[in-house]
Amino acid sequence: MDEYDIDAIADPELDEPVLVEGLPGVGHVGKLAAEHLLEELDSELVRRVYSTHFPPQVTVDEGRTELACAEFHAVTPEDGRDMLVLSGDHQAQDSEGHYGLTDAFLDVAADFGVGEVFALGGVPTGELIEEYDVLGASTTDETVAVLEDAGVEFRDDEPAGGIVGVSGLLLGLGERRGFDAACLMGETSGYLVDPKSAQAVLEVLETVVGFEVDFESLEERADEMEEVVRKIQEMEQQNGPAPSDEDLRYIG
Repeated sequence: MDEYDIDAIADPELDEPVLVEGLPGVGHVGKLAAEHLLEELDSELVRRVYSTHFPPQVTVDEGRTELACAEFHAVTPEDGRDMLVLSGDHQAQDSEGHYGLTDAFLDVAADFGVGEVFALGGVPTGELIEEYDVLGASTTDETVAVLEDAGVEFRDDEPAGGIVGVSGLLLGLGERRGFDAACLMGETSGYLVDPKSAQAVLEVLETVVGFEVDFESLEERADEMEEVVRKIQEMEQQNGPAPSDEDLRYIG
């Protein structure tokens, strides 16, 4: 296998599509958002990207195995713009892989005529929150203005430390290759899988891209997570041993 392999599954015609990336990250916000789009809207698998920089493992579903990869699905909603949705269970294990995979992802985007990129993710607050703001970053002033109109906040020096992984590199490398790119980051504690933050990000994307999607399944999962939070708060009030950050990170 080569360092980066792209398998072509289908080649539908898309009308000026936007790339929407949702790989694992803080609170699994981007991953949840991308998976929700694929669950709620008609989609077609078009590309799989394999790499020796992914973890050395396969997933198992009802006995069937699949080598670690990232997938692109074409989504053509009744309303709004066509989308090319990038999803998966892994990011690269090293810096070289992050750069190489992002270039491969942008190659796929270019093949489908993508001109605009939206990376989805979370920004950690370090504490449980009630109101879910969406922070933004963009490669162009024009996109900043559009996102501000959609309720996105642009704050000085946030997120602290910048945007890491594929989401950040889609902006950095994307700009160098002529893509208009933005990152939508839902506020999240950083400790829990966060469906509410994913919904906040998707609501912004709905406004900007023009599609409509039902949020019932995300809301049900959010209710489950609220029950987890309630139990954590009860433990804290009783001065019991609170779960460690490492324990909380994998709840859900």
